[in-house]
Order: sequence, then C-alpha cells, then structure tokens
Amino acid sequence: MARDRKPARHRTRALAVSVATLTVGGTALVGTPASAASPPKGHDVSSHQKNVDWQKARAKGAKFVYVKATESTNYRNPHFGQQYNGARDAGIIRGAYHFALPDKSSGRTQAAYFVRNGGAWSADGWTLPPALDIEYNPYDKKHKCYRMTKAQLVGWIKSFSNEVKRLTGRRPVLYTTAHWWNTCTGGSGAFAFDHALWVARYNSADVGTLPAGWSYWTIWQYENSGSLPGDQNLFNGSANQLRRFATGA
Repeated sequence: MARDRKPARHRTRALAVSVATLTVGGTALVGTPASAASPPKGHDVSSHQKNVDWQKARAKGAKFVYVKATESTNYRNPHFGQQYNGARDAGIIRGAYHFALPDKSSGRTQAAYFVRNGGAWSADGWTLPPALDIEYNPYDKKHKCYRMTKAQLVGWIKSFSNEVKRLTGRRPVLYTTAHWWNTCTGGSGAFAFDHALWVARYNSADVGTLPAGWSYWTIWQYENSGSLPGDQNLFNGSANQLRRFATGA
C-alpha cells in the first residue's frame, strides 16, 4: 500500500512469472487473478485515490475494500470518511488499516491512535477486522526493519495486536510480504494461530510461499492497479465466508 504523505511508492515486487492458473482454496481457476470470477474481488485505497466513485467500484465487482485510516500517531487519511462510509453506503464490505512505523512509538500507542481515528470494529456484517500494514520502512531504505531487532519487532506487533483486541474485541489482520516477515521478524510463528493473513505478491499466478507460520492466506493483494481503485485483492473463500469474516465468525 502506498504512503500518503510523500509521492507514492510501491512495494518491491516478486519476479514476474507466467500467469496461467490461479488456485484459491484448493480450486484451480483459469486466467489471471484480475479475471478470476469465483473469489470475491476487493481493493484497498488511501488518500491517493481521493474521493472514490463507490457505485462505479461496486459495478466493477468490488465486494470488499480496506481503507487507510492512519499512519504512526500523527497522520489520518483526509479522505477517510468519504471512502469508508461511502463504501458502506454503496453496499461494499469495508475495513480500516493502519500503516505501521514501529520506530516512532510503541505498538500500543499506535493501536490506540488507529482505533480512535477509524480503526474500530462492529459485528454488523459490513465491517472487516482492523488491519495492520507492516512492511519495509518507506522512509529509510538503509534500515528497512526500522533499526529494530527481530525480537523487538515481534514484540511491537504483539503490543499493537493486544491493544486492538482490548479496544475492539478482534485481532487485527496482518498485511505483509513473505520477504519482509521472514527478514524482519525472523519468520515468527507467533501470530498465525489467531491473526488472518493479508499477503502481498504481484505478477504471479499464485501467492507463493507464505510468511513463516501461516499455512493459509485470507486476502491476497496481487497487483497495485487494475479495474478497481487502488490495489487489487482477492478473498480466499466465498461471498458468504467473506460476510462471516466480517461478523467475526
């Protein structure tokens, strides 16, 4: 997901491979991820997308969306209200995500800021669990793991998760890449049991090797542009399962 406060920067992509078959939940789907009809299509947006035409997004097949709410403890997406509430008004299941900057403040502090500024959750069937976007440091390329040890980053994520759980009743979805996770947390398996995985991998027929600990992905971000505004995503399940995921089942 792109930053909001400086020119957009996209994640390091996996090497491009031939796209022939997509496998979701054990079912082979012929075609590219963007054309797959079976899994619910979704996307994620930030201030870069500004005021989104949500009726158009729904007409193009959007079933769910994640909206950037906050970053660190001093930034809130100025378009959050239009994006988050507009998606709901258009009949799209939506959720909020926080862009982590672990070197700026504690996980608990950032989680509290996130929840206060849009990162809440309710079991209404329209609200996805809060999500934590944690990836390479976009502001310091020499210190991609935020000048922190693997143990410190694992502790930071735990602190963020525990505070989100305390405030909302749900564990956050964790957005990351296999490379960042294995490099910066040392392949921690501490979160796979009770944290849904939102994995990013572009230009690929499948999600590839998952971050250590997980054997199942919930959301796959497969491209940073496409038919829907922002990044393109798929949900690993049916429309009914997506709804159950939103209700907390």
